[in-house]
Formats: sequence, C-alpha cells, structure tokens
Amino acid sequence: MTPAILSAAVLLGALVLFVSERVRHDLVALLALLACVLLGLTPPAEAFAGFADPAVIAVAAVLVIGRAIELSGVAASVSRVLMPARAGFTVRLAVLLVLGAFLSAFMNNIAALVVTMPIAAQVAREAKRPPAATLMPLAFATILGGMTTLIGTPANLILSSVRAKELGTGFGFFQMAPVGVAVSAVGLLYLVLVGWRLLPVRQGMDRPVRPPWRVYELTVPAAVSLAGLLPRLRTAAVRLLAAFREGHRIRLETGLEAGDRLLVVSRRQQWIAAEATGLRSDIEEAEGDSVTARVVVAHGSFLIGLSHEAIRIRSNDTLTVVAVGPRAARRRAPLASLRIEAGDQLFVRGRPADLARFVGTARLLEVDRVDRLPVARRQAAPILMIFIAAIVSIVGFGAPPALAFLAAAVALVATRLMGADEVYQAIDWSVIVLLAAMIPVGHSFETSGAAAIAAEWLGATLAGLPPVVVIAALCSMTLLLSIFLNNVATAIIMGPLAIDAARVLGIGPDAALLAVLIGTSADFLTPIGHQNNLLVMGPGGYRFTDYARMGAVLVVLVVGTAAMVLALP
Repeated sequence: MTPAILSAAVLLGALVLFVSERVRHDLVALLALLACVLLGLTPPAEAFAGFADPAVIAVAAVLVIGRAIELSGVAASVSRVLMPARAGFTVRLAVLLVLGAFLSAFMNNIAALVVTMPIAAQVAREAKRPPAATLMPLAFATILGGMTTLIGTPANLILSSVRAKELGTGFGFFQMAPVGVAVSAVGLLYLVLVGWRLLPVRQGMDRPVRPPWRVYELTVPAAVSLAGLLPRLRTAAVRLLAAFREGHRIRLETGLEAGDRLLVVSRRQQWIAAEATGLRSDIEEAEGDSVTARVVVAHGSFLIGLSHEAIRIRSNDTLTVVAVGPRAARRRAPLASLRIEAGDQLFVRGRPADLARFVGTARLLEVDRVDRLPVARRQAAPILMIFIAAIVSIVGFGAPPALAFLAAAVALVATRLMGADEVYQAIDWSVIVLLAAMIPVGHSFETSGAAAIAAEWLGATLAGLPPVVVIAALCSMTLLLSIFLNNVATAIIMGPLAIDAARVLGIGPDAALLAVLIGTSADFLTPIGHQNNLLVMGPGGYRFTDYARMGAVLVVLVVGTAAMVLALP
C-alpha cells in the first residue's frame, strides 16, 4: 500500500477510537503515533518532535497564566462589579454572556466558565428561573469568546503553528479578531434574544425550584426485612439503590442486618431522611455558620482521581462531602470506593470562607450558592502586569507566542506569585500529550500525500462555487469532524488540508485556516463537543437533544457569518 493510504488508514482508525469513547483520547493519539512510526510514516527521530513544538509549549504556558489569573480572584471580582443589580433578566443575561466571552478570549475556556458560572446561577435564581435558562447560554458564550484571540483555545495555537510551517509566520495575537468578534457578536445577540427561550421548561417558572437529587448512604441500626423497610422509604420520599455489607453489595431479598449500609437517592437531606425512616445518618444537621454548596468538578481539578475523603484532607478538616450527584446512583457502588471524575456533582459543607477558598483552588464550579473568592490584592496586580507584558511583547515587538508566554509563566513562579505545585496542576497533561502525539501524525498525513489527495478531491467537489460557499463548506466540514474528535485533533488534521485546499480552489490560505479555526470551536450541537458543554449538563438538567435545540440555529449563524466575513476582499 502507498504511504497515503497507510496514513489515511491510521487517521481513520484513530477516528474510530476517538468516537468509541472507550479509549482515552491521549492514549488514542499515542497509539496513532506508534502506528505511524511502525509503518514508516514518521521517522523515529521525529516521533517526539511534537513535545518540542512551539504550540504545545504555548498551550501549557497559557494554561498556567490563566490559572494564576483565576486564583487571584480579580476576574470574578470584576465580573460581579460589572453585573447590574437591578436590571431585568435579559439585560443581566446579556452582561453575563459578554463577560464570559471576554474572559474566555484571554483565559482558558474552562477557567472563564469557572469564574462566571456561580454568577449565572445567581442571575437565574434572582429572576425565579431554573439554572437551565443561563448555564447553556453561558457555556456557548465562553466558546464563542475563544474564537477571538490567539490564546482563546489550544486549537488556535495549533493552527498558528500550521501557518508558521506552511507560510513562514504564525497568526498575530488579534489576527482572528475581525471574524471572531463578528461571529461572537451575532452569536451572543442570538443567545440573549432568542436562544435561551428555545430551551425546554421542565419546571414551572411560577413554582419554587425543587431541591436537587442527592445520593448518600444511611446505616441500618438493627436487623430489618426489606418488606418492612420499603414502605418507610417511600413515605419519606427516599429511593433505595443498593445495600452493602462490609463493603460488598448484597442481595436485598436476604434481609438487612445491623451495620449494613444503604445507598439511597432523595431530595431530602440525609438527617431528615434518617429520622423519617428509622435509619442512621453519619451526617448531622449543620450547626453555626456552616453551609452546604453543590459544586461540579471541572476539568483540570487536582481532585480528579481521588476519593471524596480527599476533600476533607486537602481542606485541613474544614470541609466535608455530605452527598454526591447522579453518577453514584448509576454506579451503585459504595461511595468510599468511588473516585472523583470531571463533571461530578458534590455537596460540600463548611464555613463560607473555607468553601470560597477551596472552590477556587480546587477548580470546582459552584452552582447553588455563591461565595466571593477574595481578591489576592498583592498578587493580582503583578499577575496582570506579567500577562499584559507578554501580550505587548507579541503584538508590539513580534515576540514568538511560545517564548513570551513561557517567560510569563516562569516569571510567575520566580516571583512566587504561583507555587510550583500549582503550576503542574494547572496544566492539563492529557491535552499536552494529545497535542504532542498528534502533531507528527498530522505531519505524516501531509508528507505522505494523503492531504494533497483529499485537497484535490475537495477542490473538484467545490470547484466553480463562490468563495463564500467554499469557506462555509470548509467551516462546516471542520465542525462535523469536531463533533467526533476534540477541537485540538480536528485542528491538527484540518489545518494542512485547508491550506492545500486553498491552493487548489484559489482562495486565500488565511481565509481557509480561519474557517477551520471557527469550525473547531463551533460544536453547539452536542454536550460532548466541548468540555464546557458537558460541565453544565448536570447542573442545568439538560438532555442530549437540548443542545441541538438551542445550538442548531447558532451553528448556522456562526458558519454563515464567518463565511461572509472571510469572503470579503
């Protein structure tokens, strides 16, 4: 077989594994890299060249800088100050979405969501609307904002690296701003005026919002039969999920003994449920100024992979997990055996100041209660100055983005504005490995001739069509691919293909690359297309089809606006 066929086969195999969701994305990338080496598509000496690629270094450095800004509390503080207190829901939603989009232009998308999500929940509560009215629009807004600058998303940096290799120089910091701002403006206007109204209302606006479902364990104080216990559980509005004895699941028909643990789900707090059912709860009613917050674990949290007990340990015994969210109900395993995953909902109890501090450092999204993360005044100003200096060096003096942002990250550590441990926790290493492994794979797709063949086919299909249609087709093709892949892998594959297609079709290479840039961040149709979409799914109570319900029109507007702007002479 020819190298082009082999390269296409490797990419197709990787695509199948990506779509299956049965193998980690970073592992899929490593498998694809090894396949390219074994098939002779990638020389062994170049197998690890991706780890030294400027785009990979820039992504890691930007994650560190964004985390430093997030931890300083200044972004959250400014967002709260700018939020009008007495305006109507539509005005407050508009301000919220603009803030989310603006922050995501200069921070990681997830960090922007972390900062603004508690405000979104508060806006919904004060307007007597469910969180669903604000959370999905906010997630979409943070994705739109990432299209406007070089550091808005890792995919932007990847496409800049592709441009540097093919055309000699990468993108400028604001080079994508004209099309990105136009797309964001149209998208935000739609979300504020129309989009949120398309979301289904599954809970009456005139009724108080019901408490969320909680999953927790209760202890059987004395032997009891299932027939004797179930009526009490039903009366108390408690549903039995599973029973455990000494950590092992038991059959309910065998009867329950003293000390058995019951996994249950209810809208009631466990001490109330325990009193109503005659069972025993390990958690008592809160005393003093302790409060309970429902939080969602964001990607990049250092808690991922740890047990719930880690929250008590990491908070120096100031916080306790009192209940968890729906994933535990599906697993039906002892809570002590579960490990925290991104997207998990947790009910955490503690004093407001302790909660606010820990939520910020552990990258937890607070849903049902809003505490202000105090601004670290001594750190905030120097952090912002270092970040601004990096941007000025890129825009004003032509410094390479990777070098400028790496210097900024080093400066944060050298000046002790950020601890070394926090630096390594801020970097999403799975993304770094995915990037570094897929870059040689994408390069082999180009050097093998597979990209040229695909570009010729694309050119033959789109030949003779107006530039606006060609650009819309490139953007749409990228968008469809990003539904199955993440936006980073999509950018690596589509970047070289777009440049080859631009040469065949006679359009500007920048227009083609920017069409791909918009397409990589335009999956508003599914919860799995972007991490922010997935993070709001549980707290917002959304179903899979709700995303397309609000996002389908947005996709058309984004692709259409991008095509019209990029087709201008």
